[in-house]
Amino acid sequence: MTEVQQPRRALVVVDVQNEYESGGLRIAYPPVADSLRRIGEAMDAARAAGIPVVVVQQMAPADAPLFAEGTHGWQLHEVVAGRPRQHFVQKKLPSAFAGTDLAAWLAASGIDTLVVAGYMTHNCNDTTIKHAFDAGLAVEFLMDASGSVPYANRAGSATAEEIHRVFAVVEQSRYAAVMTTDEWIGHLAAGTVPERDTIHASHQRALAQLAAAA
Repeated sequence: MTEVQQPRRALVVVDVQNEYESGGLRIAYPPVADSLRRIGEAMDAARAAGIPVVVVQQMAPADAPLFAEGTHGWQLHEVVAGRPRQHFVQKKLPSAFAGTDLAAWLAASGIDTLVVAGYMTHNCNDTTIKHAFDAGLAVEFLMDASGSVPYANRAGSATAEEIHRVFAVVEQSRYAAVMTTDEWIGHLAAGTVPERDTIHASHQRALAQLAAAA
């Protein structure tokens, strides 16, 4: 049997700040208390497995409506602030790579797989995942350790659940192995790698489902 090459992982915990629980951008799906619990579990599992943890914090000017530096909403949530980390990144743009030293730190640490948790699924997580993918890193996304909010604008409207679900499906189609935190912890314990997919296979399954329902 061919031995499976074990990923050299880092857990990147994106923007777990008070703004998302008690501020102006409260996570609606999954329930924020649930995702915060899963984030804590992922950080604990990473520490137990010797996986380095990177904590990311969104920055905004003092007069900004969200994440204004120095405010309660800008501060890291206690679930993250109270746990050990190996690296800390402050960013001004959605991707944790943009304008930061994250790429250099990952390279210096010999990391080939980024595990993404935190907020929000469709914004900073999505851009970080795709930035990592384009840089040649493998990505794992913990879908229950993340979350979304609803949107409405001139293009239409979508619930938080719709946004979260659709982005998770798209990530799994090529950019990341999407799983629950429990599934991820199971892979760590078993030394297995999660299932990945392709755009073509995802599309063909959808066509088959449509044909079956016709």
